Amino acid sequence: MDENNANNFSVEQEIEVNFNNTKCPNCGNNLKFNPETQKLYCEYCDSEIGFEQDSNYQEISLNNAIGVNQTWDSTAKVYICENCNAKIVLSKGETASLCPFCGTAHVISSDELPGVKPNVVVPFMISNSKATDNLKAWAKRKLFAPSDFKKKISPNDLKGVYMPCYTFDSNTYSTYEGRIGVRHTRTVGSGKNRRTETYIVWHHIHGVYEHFFDDVTISASERFTQKQISSLGGYSAQNNKVYEDKFLLGYMAYSSDKAVEPCWNEAKGVIDGNLRRLILSQYHYDVVSYLNVSTTHSNVTYKYVMVPVYIGSYKYGKKMYGFMTNGVTGKTKGKAPVSPWRVLVAVLLGIGLIIGTYFIATASGCLEEASTIAKDAVNLLSNNIII
Repeated sequence: MDENNANNFSVEQEIEVNFNNTKCPNCGNNLKFNPETQKLYCEYCDSEIGFEQDSNYQEISLNNAIGVNQTWDSTAKVYICENCNAKIVLSKGETASLCPFCGTAHVISSDELPGVKPNVVVPFMISNSKATDNLKAWAKRKLFAPSDFKKKISPNDLKGVYMPCYTFDSNTYSTYEGRIGVRHTRTVGSGKNRRTETYIVWHHIHGVYEHFFDDVTISASERFTQKQISSLGGYSAQNNKVYEDKFLLGYMAYSSDKAVEPCWNEAKGVIDGNLRRLILSQYHYDVVSYLNVSTTHSNVTYKYVMVPVYIGSYKYGKKMYGFMTNGVTGKTKGKAPVSPWRVLVAVLLGIGLIIGTYFIATASGCLEEASTIAKDAVNLLSNNIII
């Protein structure tokens, strides 16, 4: 996550998004959704209330995407942050004093309609405290992060936010033709000129390929990228529920800023890339000269899904570092600060290891093994500094 995204995800004060003010029947206080019990609970009197969760959600035909008029409840209202342009959906009786994404007070009421209402939700499965534990465990694994950075991450750094996505299903029928090559070796020459050379044997391929793609997930938010979805491990359809306001009690939600049509175009790009890999997986090859694929889609359907993410940030020195945690699996990703002294020590040790390994391998004639060890050492250093 880059520095700009880290700033976008800065959260300094929680803004609760209550889409209906469900009250505790025992004490009258607001109820919240408990991800661990999947029930509503009251933090004042410890009451718990279950509610029906429907897994029989409906796919929507892409042909009906234009003109879909399913909207948020008439009581919903949009607030827009003038600093980062975040769009927050709140019930009409509530106001937003601070933006949950950048922490500024430049939040104004808007006449903009809330937009299309989600038809599916993936509920939070882990609590804020569990997500914080995962964050701390992630920080401890960052070899080059400063010690005080690892110690100061607190539960207040993470907030639960539902982010909007579209998922697409499609039957594909593809025709393809291309040229692939297999490398071979042969011995040529004689005497002092005897040597081994590599050559490629080319093969033309063509055919038909059919495949059903299920739940190709595309982010409907500029603040939740495809790379971030992948890095968090994605979201399994087995956790999908029919959208119900109660799942959002006590959490925040981000309104979509991308329509279904452009998201479908992105999904087709993802599908095209997967089709090329699937087609090529049928063949043995070393190199690809070209591969032309023509694909038609049929019975395309989609869902508008809200997925759970814990978002947090931490200021270390003069920089902001952002973190994201999958609200179902707890997988955490982000960027940590780097201690120059730790990097220096690791680099010196790494150089010593590489040099020592090289001389030992040279003496024993194992240059190939030495090269492999050197590459592994470099990759280890890179992964701990960058990821």
